[in-house]
Amino acid sequence: MKNCEKGRLFGSAMILLQGVVTALFPQASVRLTKKMIGKNFDNASELEAKPAYIRQLRAIGVGMIAAGGTGLLLEDAEESEAAVSELAGTEGTDDEE
Repeated sequence: MKNCEKGRLFGSAMILLQGVVTALFPQASVRLTKKMIGKNFDNASELEAKPAYIRQLRAIGVGMIAAGGTGLLLEDAEESEAAVSELAGTEGTDDEE
């Protein structure tokens, strides 16, 4: 179960990081897309991104930041709830003895 939690934490952090890069530097995403398209198509390097596409990339980046940040916050909330329930469980056993 710990590996799954660490994987979700890592995934959320990666989405957050990718969102920051996409929101701040959309041209890097454009270059990557051109490179990927260029593997299968001719003259892909001549493609030019329209301003609307750049705005859409920034919006996607902001959404990724929100999703990654929410994932990290929820993981922290689950950990603190688990710690509280563990403390409550140990205190309850002390009272019964």
